[in-house]
Amino acid sequence: MVRRTRAEMEETRAKLLATARRVFSEQGYAATSMDDLTAQAGLTRGALYHHFGDKKGLLAAVVAQLDAETDARLQAISDGADDAWDGFVRRCGAYLEMALEPEIQRIVLRDARAVLGGASPESQRHCVHSMQRLIEQLIAQNVVAPVDAQALASLIYGSLAEAAFWIAEGEDGDARLRQATAALEMLLRGLKSTR
Repeated sequence: MVRRTRAEMEETRAKLLATARRVFSEQGYAATSMDDLTAQAGLTRGALYHHFGDKKGLLAAVVAQLDAETDARLQAISDGADDAWDGFVRRCGAYLEMALEPEIQRIVLRDARAVLGGASPESQRHCVHSMQRLIEQLIAQNVVAPVDAQALASLIYGSLAEAAFWIAEGEDGDARLRQATAALEMLLRGLKSTR
């Protein structure tokens, strides 16, 4: 039996993730055969089973990778804004715009929802907590009216997630994005403090 180094194991895992991400994005989860996927990666089904358990486990790992990248992109938007409110508004809008990106649309918003039931509870908690921190900052700055930040973060996250699914599932995604963006702007205006 050949012993693999930690670096070789990580390389195999990364190769499977990269290949799955490309193939899932191009063909969709249901149309992807494990034999074809592993052949394209130059690996065996055994490698896939060892690292991810099965095809569903591989999808979950790809979704986790995309979620982490999405979170980093959204954080960069918040961090790069001139003020916290602008960053918050732009971050929410960017989340909706990402629903039209083919990779996110197919893998995260369609396949993951159908196969995995949507985002993992850990991912949802992370998103809500991240949004809660931003809302707490806006409340402290008297930009947002005083309210329970966790409850508001949960409501906004849920609204954004459902709107992203709605955008992704329609043939008229651009029109749906415009409609959702207009509704989001109205919703967010209602958060502003009048003090």
